[in-house]
Amino acid sequence: MRKKSVTVLIISSLLLSAAAHFFFIQEWFNGRFMIGPNDGLSQMAPFKKFIYDQYSQGNFFYSWSFGLGGGFYSQLAYYFSTSIIFLMTAGIVFSLETIGLISHPDLLFWINTILPVSIIRLSLIILTAVFAFRYMGIRTTAAFTGAAVYGLSVMYFRHVVFWEFFTDAMLWLPLLVIGTEKIIREGKPGWFIVAWSLMFFNNFYFAYIHLIFLFIYIAFRWIVPLSRQEYPKHKQLFLFFLGGVISFCIGAVSFIPAVYGFLHNYRPAYEEQIPFFFITDNILHASKYIILPAILVLFLFLVPLYKERTYRFFALLTILFIIFHFSPLAASAFNGFSAPQYRWEYLLSFTAGGCVAAGLQSLHKVRLNQLFLSIIISFGLYLFMAEAMTYVMGPKLMMMFEEQIDIIIQLFFLAALLLCLYVWRKHASTFFLLQLVIIISGLVIVNGYEQMTMSEKFGVDRVSRDTLQDPAYNGAEQQQLIKKIQHSEQDPLVRIDWMNPLRNNTPIVQDFNGTSLYSSILNEELLFFYWRDLQIDMGRESVSRYATLGNRANLYGLLQTNYWMREKAEAANAPFGFEPVAESAHYIAYKNTLSLPFIRTARHVFYEKELKNRSPLDKEHAMLSGVVLDKKNGKSDVPPTEKNRIDEAVIKEKNAAYDNGQLKVTKDNGGIVITPRLSSEKTKDYYVQFYIENVHGKGFAVKVNQYRTTRKRAASIYKTGIHTVLIRVPKEEHIAIQLPKGTYKLKHLKLYEEDYRELQQTAAEKSTPAKMNWDKNKISITYDNHTDERYMALPIPFEKGWQLKINNEEKEIEKANFAFIGFPLEKGNNQIELIYRPPFFTISIVLLVLGVAAAVWLIRRQSSKKQTS
Repeated sequence: MRKKSVTVLIISSLLLSAAAHFFFIQEWFNGRFMIGPNDGLSQMAPFKKFIYDQYSQGNFFYSWSFGLGGGFYSQLAYYFSTSIIFLMTAGIVFSLETIGLISHPDLLFWINTILPVSIIRLSLIILTAVFAFRYMGIRTTAAFTGAAVYGLSVMYFRHVVFWEFFTDAMLWLPLLVIGTEKIIREGKPGWFIVAWSLMFFNNFYFAYIHLIFLFIYIAFRWIVPLSRQEYPKHKQLFLFFLGGVISFCIGAVSFIPAVYGFLHNYRPAYEEQIPFFFITDNILHASKYIILPAILVLFLFLVPLYKERTYRFFALLTILFIIFHFSPLAASAFNGFSAPQYRWEYLLSFTAGGCVAAGLQSLHKVRLNQLFLSIIISFGLYLFMAEAMTYVMGPKLMMMFEEQIDIIIQLFFLAALLLCLYVWRKHASTFFLLQLVIIISGLVIVNGYEQMTMSEKFGVDRVSRDTLQDPAYNGAEQQQLIKKIQHSEQDPLVRIDWMNPLRNNTPIVQDFNGTSLYSSILNEELLFFYWRDLQIDMGRESVSRYATLGNRANLYGLLQTNYWMREKAEAANAPFGFEPVAESAHYIAYKNTLSLPFIRTARHVFYEKELKNRSPLDKEHAMLSGVVLDKKNGKSDVPPTEKNRIDEAVIKEKNAAYDNGQLKVTKDNGGIVITPRLSSEKTKDYYVQFYIENVHGKGFAVKVNQYRTTRKRAASIYKTGIHTVLIRVPKEEHIAIQLPKGTYKLKHLKLYEEDYRELQQTAAEKSTPAKMNWDKNKISITYDNHTDERYMALPIPFEKGWQLKINNEEKEIEKANFAFIGFPLEKGNNQIELIYRPPFFTISIVLLVLGVAAAVWLIRRQSSKKQTS
């Protein structure tokens, strides 16, 4: 292709992309942003800000500020830590910041970059798709039109608004097709290796989706050969396999840590039955995933086009993916055989684009009577789908899409009319007009989708500058109180328990060390710590979040959380031992008077196995009295025990009937009231534990005195599957468990008293005589063990990647206190060095070097073969 033609394509792609973003460009000038109010503001923007802050400081792997601490390079590889588009953006931003053209980028900066980056990304997607279709023998104008069908997909805008990193996959897909075709047609593996190396590095999840696509693509290519001379199939297999292995090695530096992070996240098994076929939406008129262009529907019923191999190939793939769209089982397969997720439909957009491009190239062979038949069948299908979805969704819900349906029907008739004119006269001007209408139709649909679906129905129009400064997200009053705490506190490792409701990444947004995190990939040790071992209620059941420490004073001391901040209305739940230290008009902050040092040593050793059936309160006391280890390697001490006092309490119903473990609540906020026995004067708090489940599988809220938490419905894919709840209650005469009207399983009631004797004793002890320095991913500790302490425990979450040396000798790190780091001490002086690197990072670097060398060898080998043949 000539240089001038390439320039025209680049400009055309950029202009088309800008036109596709026209609605959001208008919104930007009106002070609104191209980002979703939920995951967009809660995850996408905060993670970009966080990663840039860490990378620009030279910290690439681990951060104490990432939730309770974690290897963000590994755990955020699903998002942006290894995203090539983000890394390129961050590199440009860092350069601008370094030379002084911009100040250090804040959250608003990253939200503002979404629109220009999206315009450039979409133009690259369209451009690479053009080259892919051109390589397959399709003329440039038809290839550009097909690429427009691919790029102007509603899924692109759904993804970029809610989960921006998803859209990168649309850029790698055409590169993968070019690489695959290069091997099949010419036996050249270079493009294939480049494409797969980028995908392995960029995102393991979409690399998996593309692997499924690759198998399907190759199978169909072998069934439908597209060129007369193709590389022998056994040699293709060799190059596919070897190229894949080499690509894996090159991308391993990102892929291996990312996959390790994914495998050491925990999601309960999806228990619902997954049907093979189920109509979920209307992909002709009003789907939130994909809307098939009218020209594609018309082409699919044009029988003469199937005589052309390239069209037949893309049409069969498109029909297969349409079937897959209506198969929850296929959606589950694309999601790793877990809960069905519809994130792969951009594959259908690509094959649809190829189908349109190939169809346009062969359209001159269609006769008018054949076209009339296609129009009749297609229009009948449009009517049928509209009626069917009205029946499924109901007339009221379908009225929401009435305007969108009218527009699409009009576009259908316009496309049909132009098809008739071209097939009748075969004029080049009509053909050009047809292609122009196809592109304009795509622009109309995506801009309408941006406005009517994304903005108006999904609340994107609510995201403005005011939203970013709203108290529900990042209010100025909250920021001032946080800064006041930080200025008064000299310890940089101290945590603050504060987050806006449902915004678990508030600590990232407001720049402080917190106790909450919202991410699809989390350290499973922390999840088990919250759900199973300590049963810490987070105020909201979720598999992808952890938050707060349940207002339990023992845990605050153990995990360096010395501040507790809430709205003043919630002050009654302040943990024991916390006293007011600062306040504003609506918020109040408390400081822990029973804080514990970051470095703790222990003479007493307990084991998880021995505490397995003990109460969480017993486990807290064991951690305060010594250290709890995962693996038993010696004699243990006798762990302390707290008595279950529920049999001594009086239980009464309130607007409810309670019998044999079943509670029927007849009025909202009904339930049971527990009146404990006359407790000791030393008792400060109660811990009440119970199993709770809605009999009909509904989601519900539970109130225990002043504390409120929520439980998910049984069908939710985000439920933990754990129904036992433990709530700390400040000492009162009565403990009321209140529920909405309904029927519940309520059993295994337990009640414990807490006097905090162990916490007070531990806090009163002298601090550990140790010196510590933490620099990025390296911790140095000097400790003189003159009292023969057995173990050192640190409130750093246990995860693979930490390496330990004591007095220059490598030692094994043990899981301590259920989810954190511990290790045995030596007598006398201990020079301790902890270094974190992503899991298998050294091996990954070796594989990278070997992969690059192997790629150079294989590409040269194949090139020399082609020259000598």
